[in-house]
Amino acid sequence: QVQLVESGGGLVQAGGSLRLSCAASGSIFSINAMGWYRQAPGKERELVASITSDSRTNYADSVKGRFTISRDNAKNTVYLQMNSLKPEDTAVYYCNAGVVVRALTGYRNLEVWGQGTLVTVSS
Repeated sequence: QVQLVESGGGLVQAGGSLRLSCAASGSIFSINAMGWYRQAPGKERELVASITSDSRTNYADSVKGRFTISRDNAKNTVYLQMNSLKPEDTAVYYCNAGVVVRALTGYRNLEVWGQGTLVTVSS
């Protein structure tokens, strides 16, 4: 069983900053890519940022230059530093990870999601 637990969401004024954390736990052999997605009310879930196991990053155009994704492989944790927040960043933010676990005959790849953390940016 593998779990992702997010923390760091909350209410912030426009122009402010927040840092999200997501820690993976369980019977983990290794973790491939990790990422952050968000879903605003009435909208589809979208990719915000992703990071590979060797720390190559990818960002949505809407957050480039404002958000920074990073990871600590020793702690199985991914972070999202969000600066210069805008009201349109308001959403539930979800952590996602590609996790490799041991199986009876080798290894299995699992896609795991966190429960989500709410970020609200007031104008």
